[in-house]
Amino acid sequence: MTFCLTTTIIKPEKNISIKNAIILLHGYGGDGKDISMITLNWKRFLPNTIFLCPNGLEKCVINPTGYQWFDLTRDDSEYILEQSKRAEIKLKQFIEEIKDEYSLKNSEICLSGFSQGSMMSLNLGLTSKENYNCIVGFSGKVINQEDLIKRKTSSTKMLLLHGDKDEVVSPTFLLEAKDFLIRNNIEIETKMIKDCEHHIPVEASSVALNYIKNSFKIK
Repeated sequence: MTFCLTTTIIKPEKNISIKNAIILLHGYGGDGKDISMITLNWKRFLPNTIFLCPNGLEKCVINPTGYQWFDLTRDDSEYILEQSKRAEIKLKQFIEEIKDEYSLKNSEICLSGFSQGSMMSLNLGLTSKENYNCIVGFSGKVINQEDLIKRKTSSTKMLLLHGDKDEVVSPTFLLEAKDFLIRNNIEIETKMIKDCEHHIPVEASSVALNYIKNSFKIK
């Protein structure tokens, strides 16, 4: 199967059936291989789970060795929203391909991402026809609250994590997202990581793993 996005795939051990999937979306200037590093720890505790880490929609303007889900070179909120929606369409196609290829339902899929990938995961999880199993977002935010509330069609539960010293995506966006999600009846858990900048530390990875295990009902 060739997916619509170039994808790094980490499968479970041979002869183990696939019951769940985690789709990991990288940050601005990253790629699927980069974000897949988190699976080195996760896969040991998530049997029957396949990890799919697609490359972004296009080469990153600022870092041509990496990719982006949407362009950030213009300080224009309407342009950014338009570009993120374009990526959303492609990612929804990608997810449908994943579901068909591995015979999975939304309830068996976790959407996760870092930074720009977290932003995309959040939008995908709340504009689907049915809930996903869960969303786990690292260092992200809601791209556009007014637009999202108009398009919200589902209520996927989520965990959002953020470093308290993040200077790339301000930690205040975690608090804003939490307030927005609570007001719109989304089951939300948050974790602010102490003395953490713009990356995924071991603490955040461990908290996320436990959340996913519980959501997938893996003991």
